[in-house]
Amino acid sequence: MRKARYIFMAAMLCTLSLAGCGGKGLFAPLPAPIQESRAALVSVGDAHTCAVTPSGGVKCWGDNEYGQLGDGTNTDRHAPVDVVGLTSGVTSISTGIDYTCAVTSSGGIKCWGRNRYGILGDGTAIARHTPVDVVGLTSGVVSISSGRDHNCAVTSSGGVKCWGRNRYGQLGDGSTTDSNIPLDVIGLTIGVASISSGGGHTCALTTSGGVKCWGWNISAQLGDGTATDRNAPVDVVGLASGVASVSSGFLHTCAVTSSSGVKCWGGNYSGQLGDETNTDRLTPVDVFGLTSGVASISSGGSHTCAVITSGGVKCWGRNYYSQLGDGTINDRHTPVDVVGFIGGGASVSSGSNHTCAVTNSGGVKCWGRNRDGQLGNGTATEIYLPVDTTGLTSGVASVSSGNLHTCAVTSSGGVKCWGSNYYSQLGDGSDISRYMPDDVDGLISGAALVSSGYYHTCALTTSGGVKCWGNNDYGILGDGTTTDSNIPVDVVGLTNGVVSVSSGVMHACALTTSGGVKCWGDNAHGKLGDGMITSSTIPVDVVGLTSGVALISSGAYHTCALTTSGGVKCWGNNDYGQLGDGTNTDRHAPVDVVGLTSGVASVSSGFDHTCAVTTSGGVKCWGTNYYGQIGDGTTTNSYMPVDVVGLASGVISVSSWSSHTCAVTTSGGVKCWGSNENGQLGDGTTTYSYTPVDVVGLTSGIASVSSGNLHTCAVTTSGCVKCWGSNVGGKLGINPGWVPVNVIGF
Repeated sequence: MRKARYIFMAAMLCTLSLAGCGGKGLFAPLPAPIQESRAALVSVGDAHTCAVTPSGGVKCWGDNEYGQLGDGTNTDRHAPVDVVGLTSGVTSISTGIDYTCAVTSSGGIKCWGRNRYGILGDGTAIARHTPVDVVGLTSGVVSISSGRDHNCAVTSSGGVKCWGRNRYGQLGDGSTTDSNIPLDVIGLTIGVASISSGGGHTCALTTSGGVKCWGWNISAQLGDGTATDRNAPVDVVGLASGVASVSSGFLHTCAVTSSSGVKCWGGNYSGQLGDETNTDRLTPVDVFGLTSGVASISSGGSHTCAVITSGGVKCWGRNYYSQLGDGTINDRHTPVDVVGFIGGGASVSSGSNHTCAVTNSGGVKCWGRNRDGQLGNGTATEIYLPVDTTGLTSGVASVSSGNLHTCAVTSSGGVKCWGSNYYSQLGDGSDISRYMPDDVDGLISGAALVSSGYYHTCALTTSGGVKCWGNNDYGILGDGTTTDSNIPVDVVGLTNGVVSVSSGVMHACALTTSGGVKCWGDNAHGKLGDGMITSSTIPVDVVGLTSGVALISSGAYHTCALTTSGGVKCWGNNDYGQLGDGTNTDRHAPVDVVGLTSGVASVSSGFDHTCAVTTSGGVKCWGTNYYGQIGDGTTTNSYMPVDVVGLASGVISVSSWSSHTCAVTTSGGVKCWGSNENGQLGDGTTTYSYTPVDVVGLTSGIASVSSGNLHTCAVTTSGCVKCWGSNVGGKLGINPGWVPVNVIGF
């Protein structure tokens, strides 16, 4: 039954490429520290997000209907863009529902976006697509906090000024009259350390550690024991001292105490108070399990998140869009861990329905609602688990992309796999698919490289042995049987003396320390290279290649070898000219590739095409070209090598597979070409390209790349893994993306 299923799928997907060419450091999102920006602070609005970079610049992404991204347009952005005039000199940022404000290093405030109720503070009600100064606050400001339709700022003298909507008294000036310029808050002209504005209320932390709130109080979010609106500050019951920070949500408020515990009050319909109930609270209550050990908190629309002193992030409350980041859409009345943030959170910001956090390494990860691209990962797809914000971000040595799964070797020599596991190709002792990396049984260390095939995987150990797991039709695991295995098994006769391994669809080949090549598995078309067409469950010698080989790469039904003299020889299926010998005749033993008997640095075999990098850094490809995967600007098959347009030099490696090809340049960037229906080219579109295009966000910092069937993965120079393209079976280790997203856990 499995064989029948395989044959059917192979026929339907005959353009897929062969899983990752012999583990050649494929997949490499960001080989060299991809010149990605780091973030110092992030602030989440309703449907947009903004971050301050370490250089003091501001980048925003998401919904831009009212110009809240500050880039001079009202075009939504699915990846970060610079705010006009604010590429440096900013110390903090605060996002409202559809506007944004920033505090400059000179103590001034600039705002942009929608200007309903005079929220921008420039004395008008005109929307602004670029930053404008707030009247009277061009200096002397320490911090700002943006609510739904109002802003409040703390001055260097410890006073508070507010502006914008005032229907509920949220400006704290004793009235309910809106103001398009800042007004003093009654009784708070000195003595304030920080402020936090919510949906229609504001809370201030005094220098004595007390909390005072004012404004809308329909759900008791002011914490004064009533549900009465207040147009001037009132004390929060029980919090006259002992508070370290405060955070206002839409209808609730939370505070971190000096003992690092968390207390919340107000609306609790979704469990956002974290006290195991959904009962509103007129005064502060303890958050379950968080009476200590909390570094900071952020209250969102109907959820709350906290950074734990150990570095992890916990969230609770509404989870309809998975804004809690626990991989579900279930509301939580007590804190749950955000997946992938154990020991890695520096700060967190909760929005209406999404959340973002700055990692200890300065990267930004977001999760939750993404309708307007507010997660910044280049898509508008909801994300149930944290993903890296494009261009704002270790432990991986190499990666290999297969048909519906991906595997990586960690810097500690372990192997982790994720994606489809129908044939146990993840090697974790089960047939359960994984959306996040999982350890391969028995290979938590001691692995040198991994090569993912169609429905199987093989790894080279540091002792020179080869182990394979997954589907075993035709003996592809090389253990002398045709029995599938959900854990690694030794390849017969190859427990040592091997320097690399490369997996095809139903065959695999190994390069020995003596420079010889051995292959095993299915031998239709002569892809084992032993001069026959009989399958073998154990390795057999390739004719004429018992020595003198430097590198091997297996395609779907063919294999190519790079000799120590710099020549390329190929064998197996040749229907589309993928052997490069000028014909379309199958070869049961190696033949020379026309024009490439020397001068080649590396070779990569795709499903039905092959590409080589020359010693001068150029790329040449041959074989099927239905999707433009040869990169010569046409869709015409070629039986011999042709130059890839624009890549006559400057390339260090190439990875070919199904119907697309990707290359890593000497500057550490990634370029891809060919089929793109699933976004596997990573250029943010689904448009095919017959010539190389840049992968979004990966113009530098990449160490290696691996092209899979309909997806691609890369390893950065810092050891991170980024993937893009189809996510069938979870092979990206995250939700789908047309631009690179980080794999959880890497």
